[in-house]
Amino acid sequence: MSLGVGIVGMPNVGKSTLFNALTRAQNAEAANYPFCTIEPNKASVPMTDRRLEKLAEIAKSEKIIHATVDFIDIAGLVRGASKGEGLGNKFLANIRESDAIIEVVRCFDDDDVVHVEGGIDPIRDIEIIETELLLADIQSLEKRLDRIGRQARADKDLRKEVESMELLMKHLSDGAPARTFPRGDGDAILSTFTELQFLTDKPVIYCANTGEENLSKDNNHITRVREYAARKGCDVVVICARMEAELAGLSDEEREDFLKSYGVAEGGLDVTIRMAYHTLGLLSYFTAGPKEARAWTIHRGWTAPKAAGVIHSDFERGFIRAEVIAYDDYVRLNGEAGAKAAGVMRLEGKEYVMQDADVVHFLFNV
Repeated sequence: MSLGVGIVGMPNVGKSTLFNALTRAQNAEAANYPFCTIEPNKASVPMTDRRLEKLAEIAKSEKIIHATVDFIDIAGLVRGASKGEGLGNKFLANIRESDAIIEVVRCFDDDDVVHVEGGIDPIRDIEIIETELLLADIQSLEKRLDRIGRQARADKDLRKEVESMELLMKHLSDGAPARTFPRGDGDAILSTFTELQFLTDKPVIYCANTGEENLSKDNNHITRVREYAARKGCDVVVICARMEAELAGLSDEEREDFLKSYGVAEGGLDVTIRMAYHTLGLLSYFTAGPKEARAWTIHRGWTAPKAAGVIHSDFERGFIRAEVIAYDDYVRLNGEAGAKAAGVMRLEGKEYVMQDADVVHFLFNV
């Protein structure tokens, strides 16, 4: 399962610098002027998980395969983007392809770095971005409502969907994002959500880009972002993109020492990916053996057969049972053999709901 996270924000707030830091490679040009990212930069980034490294050590695995996150660095949005201003709708389309959105806002003062709006105000920036996304959704819905509305004159089955779209239009026009529109299984509006892939239906993480001095203590800008996010029910991650760029070329040991010197336990990559997992309701389970130790990404609430299908469709189709060991038991008892001897390996059937960090071996027959 591939997770795509779009990095968006006003021009010149540190998006490309953050992208460079997250990918540990200078794949995006970072410059002190708007629109330095002309084509969206994409990179698949491994999610470093110390638990997986421990499993590999115990299982004596030849290689480790981490779960990955696809980051997409999207050019800056400005006022009027939904009408084609700046680089316009082209980049709204890039956002539409993402599973989640990281909104980068500038939370540091620096007279040497220009801001397209002329001053630092993260809440203003957030509201500009989200207004443009909302306007783009309204435009998409207007076109579909016009089309389906004409068809509904001759097709009574479409009238419920038109009524639902009209309610959604009012919801969006009142300034509420699509993700807060109430809907359930079987609702007429679901086909509209599936077709249009609303920008404001995507989960949002606010990323406060700040200076090193505010990584362990919030400044006023960060406090305002946290308060805003709390009202919206969204997560916040605080990162110093400039410092993360400096960390990119260091060894793991050097990175750890560098972070400790600023009173920070982990780098921006780990924090951001974990936040994305949490926001999207994802978890990882593990497989471990002599050839490889590997993390597999699934949604919370998935049953064992569906989780097995992430490895191969045959695993789901011919699922028999799953041999499951909790991660803590696997480590405490030094591997599969110890877990079996202690009686903590469980045989789980088709109704078993997978838990984070389960160490699993699937049995199947096709």
